[in-house]
Amino acid sequence: MNGWPTVIAAAMVVLQATAPQPAKPAAPPAAPAPTATSQPPQAENYTYQPEGLRDPFLNLVGSGADSRSTSNRADGAAGLSVGEISVRGILQSRGALVAMIQGPDKKTYIVHQGDKLADGTIKTITPQGLVVMQEVNDPLSLVKQREVSKLLRSLEGAKE
Repeated sequence: MNGWPTVIAAAMVVLQATAPQPAKPAAPPAAPAPTATSQPPQAENYTYQPEGLRDPFLNLVGSGADSRSTSNRADGAAGLSVGEISVRGILQSRGALVAMIQGPDKKTYIVHQGDKLADGTIKTITPQGLVVMQEVNDPLSLVKQREVSKLLRSLEGAKE
C-alpha cells in the first residue's frame, strides 16, 4: 500500500507532460494613430421602402374570436352557418311556413324552405322549428350530409 502514492504521483507527472498547453493569445492589432487630416466616416442616408413587406406592428396571432375573415361570406342568411343561427319565430305566409332566424350579429333574417345557408340547405320548416341538411366537411366521414333540427328558442328550454 505504501507504493500507491508514488505510482499515482508518477502517473500525474506523465499526464501533465503529455497534456496540450494552452495557446498564448495573440497581441491585439495596433489601432491606427489619429491624423489631423482624417475625417469621421459619413453616415449613410437610409430610406424605408415598405412595399412588399408585412407591417411589423400587426399581431401575427389571431384574436381568437373569429379566425375566419368575413370578406368571403355571402350577404344575408346565405353567409350564416348552421351552428350560428337560432330560430326566433315561425310564420305562415301564403300557405307556406316561413322561419325567422337570428345570426351572431343579432340581425334577424327571413328564410324559406330550400334557402341556402353557408354550410347547408333548409329542408323543411315545421311549426316547432326547422330542419337543415348540413354538409359535413370531414374527409374521414362516410356521411356527407346530416339533418340538424333547429327548434324555436322558446321550445329549446322546454325540451330540457
